[in-house]
Amino acid sequence: MDALELARWQFAITTVYHFLMVPITLGLSMLVAGFQTAWYRTGKDEYLRATKFWGKLFLINFAMGVVTGIVQEFQFGMNWSEYSRFVGDIFGAPLAMEGLIAFFLESTFLGLWIFGWDRLPKKVHLATIWAAAIGTNLSAFFILAANSWMQHPTGYVVDEGFSPLNPTGRAELTNIFDVLFQRTALITFSHTITAAFVTAGSFMLGIALWHLVRQRHIEVMRPSMKVGAWTVIIAFVGVAVTGHFQAQVMTEQQPMKMAAAEAIYQTGENVGFSLFSLGTLDGSEETFRIQIPGLASFLATNSFNGQVEGIDDIQADLEEQFGPADYSPNIPIAYWSFRFMIGWGALAALVAAASLFAFRGGRNPTARWVGTIGIVTIFLPLLANSFGWIFTEMARQPWVVYGLELTANGVSLATSPAEVWISMLVLTLLYGGLAVVEVALLMKYIKLGPPEVTSADVNQAYDDRDNDKPLTFAY
Repeated sequence: MDALELARWQFAITTVYHFLMVPITLGLSMLVAGFQTAWYRTGKDEYLRATKFWGKLFLINFAMGVVTGIVQEFQFGMNWSEYSRFVGDIFGAPLAMEGLIAFFLESTFLGLWIFGWDRLPKKVHLATIWAAAIGTNLSAFFILAANSWMQHPTGYVVDEGFSPLNPTGRAELTNIFDVLFQRTALITFSHTITAAFVTAGSFMLGIALWHLVRQRHIEVMRPSMKVGAWTVIIAFVGVAVTGHFQAQVMTEQQPMKMAAAEAIYQTGENVGFSLFSLGTLDGSEETFRIQIPGLASFLATNSFNGQVEGIDDIQADLEEQFGPADYSPNIPIAYWSFRFMIGWGALAALVAAASLFAFRGGRNPTARWVGTIGIVTIFLPLLANSFGWIFTEMARQPWVVYGLELTANGVSLATSPAEVWISMLVLTLLYGGLAVVEVALLMKYIKLGPPEVTSADVNQAYDDRDNDKPLTFAY
């Protein structure tokens, strides 16, 4: 494999791995803040214990997300320096905002939340977790704005002749607001955040079910189970709605991606959405499909009779616009990743609804298979998120910036295949070791369960706080 293909593999591995932690962090930060708010308003011990328990799991996951995310930015200057040279003036702006605004906000207030349990006034301490949660989600907004510019570049001009290594010039930022608040960024952020709540809700639901079937910490895990289940159900509705609007934006801005999602080769109306197919999906022969009539047209155009362009017609249009080349992505990967994204997420919502039904009216099933299903449920949205990003990025190929720069033009000219091999193997081994550490920590504290702490203990600590005493670790 050449340096380009290896660099793409490395970025895919590190990105998918990093995004296992990100959605749990995004959603769980808000849920922890919600539990602490409930404790502040009611004074109930179960809400305090839930805040402490889920807060510790959130912190473990947050730390791993930070460590694995740093590698992403190094790759822009190493494997993808030609890409960075071309779009750095634009791409660097939201990334800088993410670091200087969002990350500083979340990390500063998260530190105050960790160390301030018996050092800050109760209301101020509550505000710190909300500030950290807002900063965490604001961080996602800036990152997604940068990625959305790759999907639909706007707010720029191309400065011809900037570098002899890049004869097409350099893209320069003209309006940061066009980058941050274009439709693509706003709908992508909405879709990703709702998916993050599905992920965090499933995380909470699965762990709560595991404890409940063992009759442990019922006073904490029962409300946690309900919060997790309702979060999954409500957020999945949000995922479906935002996904529908995102499909329309995608059809308008990247028609090839939409056609690849359905493996549609010929333009047509009242196009069905295939749930399953048998065949090569390369357009050479008729493929057996089980379809919902008109649904693909509805997703793309908001009308069941709407017209959806096919791959062949889009290919011809792109050749006329940009010159001869193969502008279609890997169709089987685009087709199946789109379905796995939807399917695994829907299954998580189904488990959430079944859990609410099974535990209704004070019931508490104790069959061990219920706990097993709970643990499996944790991984369903993680799979959905991973396949969603695989679809988002691979279905854009061969473009690294859609309509502006091909992927082949972004790889570093001075990077050899051996160098990428070495860094990829090192990072894969390192990430494997970090995975062992995180799983071990999570399992340790999940098994320990919520701490035995009461509101009276914490309130006394607030009342007796010594403002001159230095901050110490609260857990």
